Amino acid sequence: MENIAYSIQGVVSMATFHTPMVTLSDGNLIPQIGLGVLRIDDEGVTPVVESALEAGYRHIDGAAGYNNEAGVGRALRNAGFTQGEHRKNLWVTTKLRDSEQGYDSARKAFDRQLSLLQLDYVDMYMLHWPTPFDWRSGETWKAFTEFRAEGRVRTLGVCNFMPEHLDRLHEETGEYPAVNQIELHPTWQQREVVEYCKAHGIAVEAYSPMARGADLNAGNGTIERIAAAHGVTPAQVILRWHIENGTIIIPKSTHAERQKQNLDLFGFALAPEEHAAIDTLDGPTRAGHDPMTFTYA
Repeated sequence: MENIAYSIQGVVSMATFHTPMVTLSDGNLIPQIGLGVLRIDDEGVTPVVESALEAGYRHIDGAAGYNNEAGVGRALRNAGFTQGEHRKNLWVTTKLRDSEQGYDSARKAFDRQLSLLQLDYVDMYMLHWPTPFDWRSGETWKAFTEFRAEGRVRTLGVCNFMPEHLDRLHEETGEYPAVNQIELHPTWQQREVVEYCKAHGIAVEAYSPMARGADLNAGNGTIERIAAAHGVTPAQVILRWHIENGTIIIPKSTHAERQKQNLDLFGFALAPEEHAAIDTLDGPTRAGHDPMTFTYA
């Protein structure tokens, strides 16, 4: 990717795996593999995040719209990741609720979110959806840049922004986000969006990197055959494909053993023909929501 470099660096503290770090356009380093916490309730998310930290995850991706920031905060506190050296070696992302877009409301919301997470700062703060039917991204971004200037946010990002939304944001603010988090998996590759991001130095982050599990059986057994050839799981094959594409990934798992498997992607590599076979699985149907109409209330 243009303006985005990749390097392998050792993960610190309790980590048992080594995770690539992606250098963003603003110079910050983000672990290429993180844990997503969508659709985990506030009580349930605490042990999930704790087990991920124990496994070696140093990137947690959350959002106000997931209604579990307090549970994430408890996990960070319990595991000793709210301050000190552990905090410095952890990447925490959260997102503004769409109904709280706007300058004044974003400032109030961010204070509340930091309190719930029990943190002094977050590593990345994101616009969750572009809401083109009620566009407030430009005025919201003003608050975002103030959080960054105050040292309470390191990196600014967006989710689900299509090229027209990124163009409009740049026109209004003079800035592109460092990261665009989009639905991306073998059967929904969004190649035009990815190419736009590459051309503008925006790192691509994939949520639903396995289409909520649907892509594990994609291509009439293509993924399964590749997995058998390498002695790994179909999930690891798909995640390895993302890694080789330079995509940041945030697979969700509530099971400790699967969390470890999702980190363990560096003992094998896809052959060129295997990678190409996964490329051919691209299709016309998304697994998630349409960014032109969806919002987190």
